[in-house]
Amino acid sequence: MKTHRVRQALEWGLVPAVPVPRTREGQIHRQAQEAYAKYLAAQSIAGVAVWAHTGRGLHMDRSERMTVLEQWRVALGESQLLVAGVGALPDPRLLGAAKIRRWKQDSLAMAADAVQGGADALLVFPPAIFRELPAVEQDQAIVDFHCELSKLGVPLILFYLYEEAGGIAYTAEVLNVLLSLDLTAGIKMATLDSAMTLQDVSTLLVERFPERMLITGEDRMFGYSLMRGARSALVGLGAAFPNIQHDLMQAYATGDFDKFMVLSARVDGYAESTFIRPMDKYILRMLGCLVLSGVIPEEAANDLAGYNMTRQETASLRRAIERYRLY
Repeated sequence: MKTHRVRQALEWGLVPAVPVPRTREGQIHRQAQEAYAKYLAAQSIAGVAVWAHTGRGLHMDRSERMTVLEQWRVALGESQLLVAGVGALPDPRLLGAAKIRRWKQDSLAMAADAVQGGADALLVFPPAIFRELPAVEQDQAIVDFHCELSKLGVPLILFYLYEEAGGIAYTAEVLNVLLSLDLTAGIKMATLDSAMTLQDVSTLLVERFPERMLITGEDRMFGYSLMRGARSALVGLGAAFPNIQHDLMQAYATGDFDKFMVLSARVDGYAESTFIRPMDKYILRMLGCLVLSGVIPEEAANDLAGYNMTRQETASLRRAIERYRLY
């Protein structure tokens, strides 16, 4: 029933992956965080994803993670989904089996915290650490890890991420097994520039797993991914101006294709102004959009990666907001 409820909530719903407003010293800006959570919960969203890459989930300590989780749980109430990213950073002091064992312990502990904190579903960071294993062992290690997570009893959202961003390629055999797990609600696709991968996985779901949700994480292929079968979105692009993205999805769902084409072009323009190299700076650009829209103060637009926005970049964001009539 939990998995069915999560799928129902995801159906044609937008789940923004949310950043964490911070001070220049790197601390959570509490007032901005509360204002942001209150603002976003009132928009046309199905829920939010915390602890994902957009929120630097793997780089926060446990105390910060739990604070963020609790704030969003309160802001969302029980009617909207709270998805939590789960995984871990490898310990560079360890090698081989000990390194993998510690990583798995940390990942499962993060997942247990998410469940305890009221997460409705777990977004599973791709276990890229298994790239270090011999090819014959990789597939089984990926499957075993997801099976262990499923023992927590909370629906899983699989995550297919392009390798340049820290993902790992899943073979067709692995995808078949993972999608067959009872607690798998769906799969988030974030391949960036690999239309072929998106097409192959979407075809697999249509032919073998029509009850599993294809969730787009394709900020730069948003409209196209809906045409390829995505019926939900979990995207960093949704962190600011989610309503236009929600309306884009609803236009496709209801067959209003004239409106869909117009909104798709505007959302594409937005993505092409924010999801650009250096790609990892998109988090700061999303915070910059929130500043320009008056949601958070400028002093709260800081990211753990240490990037800075130039005046020219801020002006470019402002032009994009006006040109594509974002709302």
